[in-house]
Amino acid sequence: KVVIVTGSGKGIGRSIAMRYAAEGAKVVIAEKDTASGASTERAILSSGGVALFIRTDVSDPSQIIKMIRLASEQAGIVNILINNAGISEWKSPYQITVEEWDKIINTNLRGAFLCSREAAAIMREHGGGSIVNIASTRAFMSEPDSEAYAATKGGIVALTHALAASFSKDNIRVNCISPGWIETGDYGKLRDIDHKQHLSGRVGKPEDITEACIYLTKKGNDFINGANIIIDGGMTRKMIYEP
Repeated sequence: KVVIVTGSGKGIGRSIAMRYAAEGAKVVIAEKDTASGASTERAILSSGGVALFIRTDVSDPSQIIKMIRLASEQAGIVNILINNAGISEWKSPYQITVEEWDKIINTNLRGAFLCSREAAAIMREHGGGSIVNIASTRAFMSEPDSEAYAATKGGIVALTHALAASFSKDNIRVNCISPGWIETGDYGKLRDIDHKQHLSGRVGKPEDITEACIYLTKKGNDFINGANIIIDGGMTRKMIYEP
């Protein structure tokens, strides 16, 4: 299989890319930061995997088109796309500029749509494929000053079931994962209270999302389509009363 993972230079995206490579996939690392993208590529190659780093800023439609073309030419047909790339900006709704708003929307939401459309155009010529969009529990609950990010993640959830409907005739499945708190830094520095506020008793790890991607894109799981899976240790299911 050929798997494209956007935003795979670090964090969740890097974990996803590494895992697919370990499973024997050819992994296309679509990342705008050259250093981190090259680092993921080296890590996969050094472990005996197959990887291709293509510098890509998903807020630029022309770069998306080029990346998908290069992926299909150099790695082979595209079987799986993981739309993980995303940025955030915590800023008061009174202060965020139109340019800042558009940058977040164009990266997180429009980028996911365009990557999906371009990849699907190849998938349908080769029997189908699978797309997984990475959203967030912030699509359903919020903190102050997170409007742009929340809007993109809510949009991704809706985009997922719309694309699933549109692509179904081409044997392309589209699903979504909404992570909660996934610690991508020093896990050992987390406090007990951080872990205890989750029903699972711990903060999430990138591997928790990686496993879900593997599950959703397995060939035999074709009855899961248009779905959003919340992976947050039960956080959004807790009843919380202010003291």
